[in-house]
Amino acid sequence: MSFRLFHVDAFTQFPFSGNPASVCVLPSPADETWMQRVASEINLSETAFICKKDSGSYFLRWFAPKGEVDLCGHATLASAHVLWNEGLHPYEQKIRFVTNSGMISCEVSENWIQMKFPVIEFEEEDLPKGIVDSIGIVPKFCAKTSLNDFLLEVESEDVLKDLNPDFQKLQELECRGLIVTTSSGDNDFDFLSRFFAPSIGIDEDPVTGSSHCSLGTFWSDKLSKKILIGKQISEREGIIKVCIEQNNIILSGQAVTLIRSELF
Repeated sequence: MSFRLFHVDAFTQFPFSGNPASVCVLPSPADETWMQRVASEINLSETAFICKKDSGSYFLRWFAPKGEVDLCGHATLASAHVLWNEGLHPYEQKIRFVTNSGMISCEVSENWIQMKFPVIEFEEEDLPKGIVDSIGIVPKFCAKTSLNDFLLEVESEDVLKDLNPDFQKLQELECRGLIVTTSSGDNDFDFLSRFFAPSIGIDEDPVTGSSHCSLGTFWSDKLSKKILIGKQISEREGIIKVCIEQNNIILSGQAVTLIRSELF
């Protein structure tokens, strides 16, 4: 048996930018060990596996090269893009994904895919020494999110751009990853960020939807804005629109299919 497999660049409208994800379309739920082996073989930051339920919604699971993840924005965006773009789901209808983090709904608005995610809470805490050792600077703010990420604010865009973490030391921290952010001097964007997660096989993630589920509320509170635009300044770069609701956060992005293939 073969399965349809897609390579999609997410949070971008241009090939070879944004964050690449693989999307595997399954006829029924697959064995977890097999999905992990596929994700490790493909070796992108995340591979999404989707299959349709009788109710019309879709099971969705995300696997990084070293393990399953609880929430992934760019692979959710890529999955919705594949379902609509390949004619597997009516374009005018919402998509509902059943995930380990609950229900995620997606719809299209002016060529942007909007995804409704849960808000990821965070609490300020003392800065662990291991963070300073791993990134070489003392951030102005440190918090821990409910996804087990550290959220750090640094002084400026130059400091953010110049970060060159020691990934071996970073991997020793008790966390999923490190979100590092600062305000933007460009009027087109409200904030900038980078995301490092060597513990799950991703030294630097190109564009990270899940980090914006906490970045959105962090910058909304600081800037007193409910609608924001974030730019992740990795080498590939990507743009995420953020809208704060009472109990949810709406992330919007674009995507482009790069490869259509079969997995045997």
